[in-house]
Amino acid sequence: MPRFARSFLAAMAALLAAPATAAAPADASPYAVLAALEARVAAVGFRLTTANASHCDKLQPQFGWIWGDPRLYDASNRTEARAAYSASDSDVPYIAAIAPGSPAAIAGVHVGMAVHAIDGFVPAAAGSDAFARIAALETRLGAQDTARTIEVDPGDGRSIAVRPVPGCASDFRVEARDRAAGQADGRLVLISAGLARFASDDDELAAAVAHELAHNILRHRARLDAAGVDRGLGKQFGRSAGLFRQTEVEADRLSVWLMRASGYDPDAAVRFWQRFGKRNGPVLFQAGTHPRWQDRVRALETEIAAIHTAEASGKPLDPPLITAPPPLE
Repeated sequence: MPRFARSFLAAMAALLAAPATAAAPADASPYAVLAALEARVAAVGFRLTTANASHCDKLQPQFGWIWGDPRLYDASNRTEARAAYSASDSDVPYIAAIAPGSPAAIAGVHVGMAVHAIDGFVPAAAGSDAFARIAALETRLGAQDTARTIEVDPGDGRSIAVRPVPGCASDFRVEARDRAAGQADGRLVLISAGLARFASDDDELAAAVAHELAHNILRHRARLDAAGVDRGLGKQFGRSAGLFRQTEVEADRLSVWLMRASGYDPDAAVRFWQRFGKRNGPVLFQAGTHPRWQDRVRALETEIAAIHTAEASGKPLDPPLITAPPPLE
């Protein structure tokens, strides 16, 4: 991926024009805005993955952090970016966000802490990919035993022991883009800064994150690939569009169950998708890969009613689709 330079600043400028969050005042730098959004996503992602661990076939250790790297930023902006995280000038990855109460927080890891190595592993940069070191750390840690303590080397002679907790297999990143969008690739959940900023509170943010996490839990990328979908221009039409649309409906349905298990208000998903659907006014062309927002709201309301029925009858809140998702056909 390209380094964040002027394009980054242009994207974040639009976010700064929106109402400030409590964590990032109106006069904050674009990097401070991004840091505040990463903190919110780290907290929501940690809570969703760990609270739903019993529902996920594939688990990974969850530490409650999001990674940063000075190589993400153009050299002329690196000092300002580091300042937003109180990060050192070391050319190593650092901790960009930590979820409250997470293993990282309990161990004393802090935002801005340089990470020179983990268990002696020093990630190497690869070519022009500014995310190479972060990806190497995420991949290595994701493959560890869910209860295995790791040793973090902050480069000051200490070794900090962090014992993770099990959670659904996913890492989280916030992309410096003002366009409200999310993406899941089977292992990673990407939330754009614009999407995180669009969410009016953390319950609405949880709706967006839970939707993307649901894609990973339901193995949608692998299932779509196995079904031979067209990921080019043809994805908007015919069979491919229908299969993509099916996975979107499945992710919506599962998302509110994930939210409820994590203590978030499932009704926030209805509010979020209503506002998201109406944000640009009437739609002249509806993408074939996604249901209309009115249809997805109705589907969410049906699932929320099922949650309330299960709770009223004292039945366990077993999410649908996880054990036996319908075939993509």
